[in-house]
Amino acid sequence: MMGAMKAPLFVGLLSEADRQRLESGLRSRNAVELRRCQILLASADGHRPAQIAAHLGCSAQAVRNTIRAFRTTSTECIRPKRAGPKSAVAVLDDFKCERLRAIVHERPRAFGKATSLWTLRLLAEVCCEQGVTPHALSVESIRRAFKRMGVSWKRAKRWITSPDPRYALKKSSETD
Repeated sequence: MMGAMKAPLFVGLLSEADRQRLESGLRSRNAVELRRCQILLASADGHRPAQIAAHLGCSAQAVRNTIRAFRTTSTECIRPKRAGPKSAVAVLDDFKCERLRAIVHERPRAFGKATSLWTLRLLAEVCCEQGVTPHALSVESIRRAFKRMGVSWKRAKRWITSPDPRYALKKSSETD
């Protein structure tokens, strides 16, 4: 026995306000908004999802998703959602920043590291090992934490010196 065919998915009749909003969206600089308005207006004009997809060069599933979204949220669905997290809570809050400050006042060797100089990457690694952060943060995250604390981070430099009186002259001629 053959199953019944599903009726094609359409937007249905648009209110005058919805039609005006969708038509104004055709002038949007945002490509996602423009495409969704094109889909919804074509559907309101009676075109099937497969026809709309072929005409606009997108998938029929994208057309169906847009129509379903319109049915639940009306014209709110045409604006693309924010790509970032819904809430940006700093992994390094004030308390954890103070723990970071305490770590940086120790020598890396106190944490079993084979160096005496802190780098942002090494600080991220030690913060993770010490349970300050759930994972090793990016160098930029550590830098921003220092900035929030009002600390200016400068990369440590190893100064090379020599007892040779002509060392400075030789060194400056190498860089010229």
